[in-house]
Amino acid sequence: MLETILLIVGLFIGAFVGAIAAKFIVGQSLASAKTEADKILENARQQGETLAKQIELDARNEQAKRRDDLAAELNKERDELDEKERRLAKREDLLDRKLETLSGKEKVMADLADDLKKRENAVAGKQEKLDELIAKRQSDDAKHEEHRKNELLRLSHMSEDEAKREAMSLLQQQCQTEAGEIVKAAQERAQEDAKENAQKVLLEAIQRYAGEHTAESTTNAVQIEDDAMKGRVIGREGRNIRAFEQATGVDVVVDDTPGVVIVSCFDPVRRAAASHCLRTLLKDGRIHPQRIEELALESFKLFDEKIVKYGKDAAMEVNLPALHPKVSETMGRLHYRTSYGQNILRHSVEVAGLCQVIADELGLDGELARKCGYLHDVGKALDHDTEGGHPKIGADFLRKHGEKSEAVLNAVEGHHNDIPSTTPYTPIVMAADAISGARPGARRETLEKYIKRLKELEDIARKPRGVKEAYAVQAGREVRIIVDPDNIDDAGCHHVARTIAQKVSEEMTFPGEIKVTVLREIRTIDYAR
Repeated sequence: MLETILLIVGLFIGAFVGAIAAKFIVGQSLASAKTEADKILENARQQGETLAKQIELDARNEQAKRRDDLAAELNKERDELDEKERRLAKREDLLDRKLETLSGKEKVMADLADDLKKRENAVAGKQEKLDELIAKRQSDDAKHEEHRKNELLRLSHMSEDEAKREAMSLLQQQCQTEAGEIVKAAQERAQEDAKENAQKVLLEAIQRYAGEHTAESTTNAVQIEDDAMKGRVIGREGRNIRAFEQATGVDVVVDDTPGVVIVSCFDPVRRAAASHCLRTLLKDGRIHPQRIEELALESFKLFDEKIVKYGKDAAMEVNLPALHPKVSETMGRLHYRTSYGQNILRHSVEVAGLCQVIADELGLDGELARKCGYLHDVGKALDHDTEGGHPKIGADFLRKHGEKSEAVLNAVEGHHNDIPSTTPYTPIVMAADAISGARPGARRETLEKYIKRLKELEDIARKPRGVKEAYAVQAGREVRIIVDPDNIDDAGCHHVARTIAQKVSEEMTFPGEIKVTVLREIRTIDYAR
């Protein structure tokens, strides 16, 4: 029983001690939790304060930035307003000056109007006096003329119509004689002054003819299928056309002419290569600066090869294979050069053959003559890059590349009479050059046009009074007129020649010049029996 009581008491004691221990443990746990909660609250408070300060700082920065932006915008607007004010001030000053100028001009105009009115009044008064004088003079002249007419009719016993015809005939003959003498004297004076005026006349003639000739000999027309391609040729802001002109060294003209783009350059080889490059670009369709540069290089390389081939082929044709390579290549460039429509390389080959024929007939060296004729125009391939005439340029070029023959050098430099001829081959080249250029169809004309031009020349020459017959000779470079010696005297021949020359110049188009020769011949025939 006692053990049970002790056990019970022990349990109560244990329970009490456990309760006290539990309460102590719970108290400790609560204290620790409270401490931790205080720490968390403190940290949260500190973070909240830090975040609040950061937000406040960001707000102040944003406000400062907006304030700066607004200040800058205001400054910009203020500057714009100041600029507008300055412009308005300048315009006001300009308007003031114009107003002053207009006021001055109005005053001057008013003064001029007053002066003009005074002059008109003075002129009107003088005109009245002049009309009175003219009327009085006409009356006196009419009376005098009537008196003279009656006196002449009385003396000559002619009718009025007969007297008029006789007087007109005498006056016409007198005028023709005086005109012929004046023309003859003028021609003599012109011949005396020819050396002084030759340069001026040539310059004026070149200036008058240069427009048509230059336009035909310095431009190529490249056909295009669609005018929309012109925009691609030009490119955005003109970049394609600038790249093309820079790569090829030519001028490209894109205008309103349908289906055509013009390539312009004084160098015929460069012009031909650029035209080929443009045609290739249009066919390819890819038009941009890089592609333009690539095709330009390819085109110039291709044409360099063509030039060498043309030179070699022509040298083989005239049987001169031993020419210096540079000379042969330069001759090949003449394939792209023309003179009045005649290809210079073919002209050189033709002159070479003519020179050989003439030299063989004269018993001279045919091969040397052929070489002189073939090389006589070599300077024309170089005159775009060198100053001076093509004979001198060609001779210097041949000397530079080892040509030692005096006959060749003199023929090249003297075939236009620039220097005296020192060998018989120079006049042979001159004759062959003239034959090649003057033959029918050689220069810019077909046979039909050539015959038509000769007929037109003869028709013009037959029109003046007193001309019996006219003949065009020397391939139309001269016209010979036979006049009636009974109606045209020696002085009248000069008047006829001058009249025909002026008509030919006004009504015909021709290269070089046409010589007008008037022949007046009196034949007296008798028989001795």
